[in-house]
Amino acid sequence: MKLAFDSYYYENKAKTVCIQFDNWIDSVPLKIYSEIINSVEEYEAGAFYKRELPCILSLLKNISIENLNTIVVDSFVVLDDFGKIGLGGYLYEYLNKSVPVIGVAKTNFAQNRFSKREIYRGQSKKPLYITALGVDLDLASEYIKSMVGEYRIPTLFKQLDAMTKDKNG
Repeated sequence: MKLAFDSYYYENKAKTVCIQFDNWIDSVPLKIYSEIINSVEEYEAGAFYKRELPCILSLLKNISIENLNTIVVDSFVVLDDFGKIGLGGYLYEYLNKSVPVIGVAKTNFAQNRFSKREIYRGQSKKPLYITALGVDLDLASEYIKSMVGEYRIPTLFKQLDAMTKDKNG
């Protein structure tokens, strides 16, 4: 079982959605989890994890993780080549390094050359930036490349993003 998380912030709230899927080539989620949290932390430059990690952990409490083998976050896992961790790294540590975490970022924020990969999907000229802990980085990149969808963003992640922004659901 794999989980992918994303959050959307509006007003003073965060809507966090998690999709569950089994295979990298799945095109629809097996299960969807969602939660709205009031009074979230303000964004702090260089410390995004302080805002989003509590949202992910709150939703994760409602999910059985017995057969969990990977978590994907819409962020960085590793921020530099010296081991500075980002949101995904803090999640990996919270889970006692027992579940691999893959970060898929749309913007190149991290200051690393060796601990991230740029992958291109479809006809896009813009890469996705992949970082990971608990799984080989090249393998993690191949997993994301193999996901269904002819565009830059895999179909499952497009669905996840749309769900986070839907204030009615």
